[in-house]
Amino acid sequence: MVRLEEKVGDKIISFETGLLAKQAGGSVMARCGETMVLASCVQAKKPKDNPPEFVPLSVDYKERTYAAGKIPGGFFKREGKAREKEVLASRLSDRTLRPLFPEYFNTETQVVSLVMSSDGQNDSDVLAINAAAAAVMISDIPFNGPVAAARVGKIDGKFVLNPTLEQRQEAELELVISGTLKGILMCEGGGKEIPNSDLIAAMELCKPELDKLCHLQIKLREACGKPKTAVPAPVIKPEIKAAVEAKGKPAIEKLLASFPSKEVLENTISEVKDGLIKEMAEKFPEEKTVSFQVKTLMEEVIYGLSRAQILEQRRRADGRKTDEIRNITMQAGFLPRTHGSAVFTRGQTQTMATVTLGTPADKQILDDLEGRSLDKFMLHYNFPGYSTGEVRPDRGPGRREIGHGALAKRALAPLLPSEDLFPYTIRIVSDILESNGSSSMASVCGGSLAMFDAGVPMKAACSGIAMGLITDGSKHAVISDISGFEDHFGDMDFKLTGTRKGVTAFQMDVKLATGIPLNILGEAIEQATRGRNHILDLMEKYMPAPRTDISKYAPGIAKMHIAKEKIGQFIGPGGKNIRGIIEKTGADIEVDDDGSIFISCTDRASLEAAKTMVGYYTMEVEIGTIYTGKVVSIVDFGAFIEILPGKEGLLHISEIDVQRVRTVGDVLKMGEEVQVKVIDMDNNGKIRLSRKVLLQGGHPAGQPVKK
Repeated sequence: MVRLEEKVGDKIISFETGLLAKQAGGSVMARCGETMVLASCVQAKKPKDNPPEFVPLSVDYKERTYAAGKIPGGFFKREGKAREKEVLASRLSDRTLRPLFPEYFNTETQVVSLVMSSDGQNDSDVLAINAAAAAVMISDIPFNGPVAAARVGKIDGKFVLNPTLEQRQEAELELVISGTLKGILMCEGGGKEIPNSDLIAAMELCKPELDKLCHLQIKLREACGKPKTAVPAPVIKPEIKAAVEAKGKPAIEKLLASFPSKEVLENTISEVKDGLIKEMAEKFPEEKTVSFQVKTLMEEVIYGLSRAQILEQRRRADGRKTDEIRNITMQAGFLPRTHGSAVFTRGQTQTMATVTLGTPADKQILDDLEGRSLDKFMLHYNFPGYSTGEVRPDRGPGRREIGHGALAKRALAPLLPSEDLFPYTIRIVSDILESNGSSSMASVCGGSLAMFDAGVPMKAACSGIAMGLITDGSKHAVISDISGFEDHFGDMDFKLTGTRKGVTAFQMDVKLATGIPLNILGEAIEQATRGRNHILDLMEKYMPAPRTDISKYAPGIAKMHIAKEKIGQFIGPGGKNIRGIIEKTGADIEVDDDGSIFISCTDRASLEAAKTMVGYYTMEVEIGTIYTGKVVSIVDFGAFIEILPGKEGLLHISEIDVQRVRTVGDVLKMGEEVQVKVIDMDNNGKIRLSRKVLLQGGHPAGQPVKK
């Protein structure tokens, strides 16, 4: 067994190999504190027969509940479908590893990270990235590593590397970043309207720590690494290459010079490819990979020409300048029965964003290794096939949809009002109706507008933009609001969201194995700010502030509060009091452990009635106050009157009437309503009542009577 460790920040991270999962191509147990993640990787025995169109890589992050000493819930009592947290953690690892596999790599490969121990303080998702990278490094799988990851938070004005779970709850900025010894490969995170300088400073802080872990992986490979499998370049027939240069390249040059629409661009490229494939297949019938050769060569041609046009002419495929944003239109209140809606269109990307306001009972239950929690804000992103003119089966949200939804949610969450101010549960759905790049950023803009339309008192409007990069090593161009074509042939996809004040969310992926230098990232962040502000100008001009009223179709919600020790009294024996309110008003009532009472009802009159009844049940008895009570018990020396739910006072026989009362039953009957005044209350809560003082004129005009 080999074990190496490195101090990162104020914590020790170790890699161990040679003891567990020895039949895998590579396996590493990474440890930080008492959190342990086992990563293993395996490649198939031989490459796929068909030439590659993408890296055949699957990366999975899995949590075992035993890691936190728990038994899974549900009927089957075992782990099942990946939860959202596992999907998002899998994407973090995948986006870190994928750019480092060699071009033309065509062997099925699987990387699995298994959380086997969780101490509830040291995060396992970032540890899994490092474990997976180390496992691939020491395996026989071709890989241009090392690569490492870290998390940084800004807490109480100070940057903290690899913060604990508790610290993360208070962070005003949180960033997960991965990179090589040369640059940044991936970053993702969010903040509470943070300045650009904080984001850049956090990246700069992480880079030396990433380098430490990269060097640790190199040492581990030197100690126990396997020889890497070779990846041969595909064989390209010279005649086919010449044909593509002679016919394909001029056609693409002419096409790009015309600044075509998406449809013309895609259709023309497809026609040129298909024509060359047909011609070459007829000319060289013995070649089995004509289609692959032509497609590969055409990709290289388009890659080179489109990038040269941007670097040399500063013009893009659709004719825009590098910092130019596509035309934007928006329409709020599009759907009459939703609680809020907005259509947001940017170029050929369009979303229908809707808002549904729910009650506290609609909160999502999250059950993770760290414990159970409730979430009052949900954002679901849907990407149907018709949005790109494709036939694609709908089998529920995939990883990409879950990831895009999480990014848009992270962008808007810091801007939501407090639960005291706005006690609604909020669900946003972003249905992508058209897509040509930046659909997640359209979801942010559309979601912000839809919440304004729904009357959600957000702190500010939020916009988002996707930035791209074209570089040849010596010169570069940062481009704003990238299209799908630019995403495919570019080197970077850097999404940033925020308000006038600062950044709320960001996510970056790159295709360069070397990563992106920090100075270029800084340039992209500053250019993105200008783009975001341009979009905010349009959004704020269209809808300057949230609507003052919520939809008449949304449930009405009121929040009240009682002392914790009064909760049982309010609920009543067996829930009697709450059931009574629900039966009489039709309202839903939720009581939290802290004494918060949430009342919700679709009918506003019923809501007010329920509020009055709740107030009655939670009212405190006051000396000198007159109440209309009910006779609940008659004894020789008087009667007990219930003046408030669960609150009874003694009406002594001497206080019943101005005249002498021989027998209580002569004046009062069981169940009779009677007006009484509280004349005394001792330290034990015993209440003394009087009816006599009211008959003697103790009920001055205008003094309220509580019922």
